[in-house]
Amino acid sequence: MSAIRLLVLGSVRQHGRAHGYQVRNDLEYWGAHEWSNAKPGSIYHALKQMAKQGLLLAHEVAPSTAGGPPRTEYEITEAGTGEFFSLLRESLINWEQKMDSLSAGLGFMVELERAEAVGLLRQRIAGMAGWRAATTEYYDPEQGPGQLGHIGEIMNLWISSADFGKEWTLALIERIEGGAYVFAGEGEPFRGVLAEGEENPYATGVPHRGDGE
Repeated sequence: MSAIRLLVLGSVRQHGRAHGYQVRNDLEYWGAHEWSNAKPGSIYHALKQMAKQGLLLAHEVAPSTAGGPPRTEYEITEAGTGEFFSLLRESLINWEQKMDSLSAGLGFMVELERAEAVGLLRQRIAGMAGWRAATTEYYDPEQGPGQLGHIGEIMNLWISSADFGKEWTLALIERIEGGAYVFAGEGEPFRGVLAEGEENPYATGVPHRGDGE
């Protein structure tokens, strides 16, 4: 799945309406420019592409203070909301994808109801367990990687990753079931977004060009 699509849709959805620099600022605040492909060019490209696909609605507003063409603000559509939740659920279930997808999903998991989030994470564990069981039919972790020569280190890496992934996911489930965080339907959740004009301490230092984005 595309982590950048989930991140951009989620950021726009949390604001209601947001321009490209605002979305970029949010994702840099999350550190997403370090652990995903949420670079400025990718963010602006995703906004424009998803507007063409009907997932976002583009609004032209007054020209930026720096001059230039009118700035574009984006609003999520009904189809975009459906795509957002589809990507979010996939990010929590599918353990085989890259870490940026899981990281993005964790950032928006409170948009789900608590019980659903737990259920999705349990499906994640089941997927890991199924893969591990299939792998250990021809690779015995007890014998160590040497049984397959140095190639066994590949299997050892994946088995170890599955074991750690299960342990980490169970700990997350325990925290959620113990009442951690505010999920959908429970009140106002924590919003990790910046208000308009709020200084971002993690910004990359590239100034806004006032180019209409």
